[in-house]
Amino acid sequence: VSTATISFIVEFDTDLFDKNVWINLRNFVTNIAFLSVILYIITTIGFSLFYLEVSDNIGQEVLFNFFTGKYHKPIEEERIFMFLDMKSSTSIAEKLGHVKYFEMLAQYYADLSNAIVEHAGIIYQYVGDEIVVSWSLDKGLKNNNCIHCFYSMQKALKNQSTKYLEQFGVLPTFKAGFHCGMITAGEIGTIKKVIVFTGDVLNTTARIEGLCNTYGQVILISDCLVKKLKNNSGFTYKTVDKASLRGKNEQIELFTIV
Repeated sequence: VSTATISFIVEFDTDLFDKNVWINLRNFVTNIAFLSVILYIITTIGFSLFYLEVSDNIGQEVLFNFFTGKYHKPIEEERIFMFLDMKSSTSIAEKLGHVKYFEMLAQYYADLSNAIVEHAGIIYQYVGDEIVVSWSLDKGLKNNNCIHCFYSMQKALKNQSTKYLEQFGVLPTFKAGFHCGMITAGEIGTIKKVIVFTGDVLNTTARIEGLCNTYGQVILISDCLVKKLKNNSGFTYKTVDKASLRGKNEQIELFTIV
């Protein structure tokens, strides 16, 4: 509009208050072509904002899968899971109080999110102070994304250590368990639809993460995932133990990274 106004002033060799300028400006802004462009811009911006808002709430990959209908019917697929749990969260919450702890938790999640996105993971769930991250098998194994994600998250918190110490008086740390296996995935729900993963692999990953304290490790990885990871990754995997997990008859060999 401002460009059109200037062009009319130049065309009529007059000033802003000339009657001919305002008549032509009125005709310009009420022209169907101009209104169509404005409607197109408003619609595009509105759709983009809606997409970003929904994507922020359920995740970009999950939203894409909703649109493509990938999980309209249950399917089986092999996935990698990381259960990442904040260490000493109970004592931190007691020290900070509920409101301050919530503020720290929100910042903690935000600071870890970029590492997950950069390494092709999706946030499957937030469970209190625990984050469940998942990869399709190919994306998780490619460039050892799942393992690099863990160390990128560590680095992200270290880089923000001054902020946490100044604002909250504590620097949160975490431990994580990794496992992979077949799951069933599909949409579920009526009022609110979500994509749900079900399978023994999730329970096993949660129990592996729970053993981090038992073995004094910040990262534990199942033997089946270690076998799938590339040998040229630059990581050295060390056997920790063959553990019996609750509810499972067979033992599972656990590794850490040294």
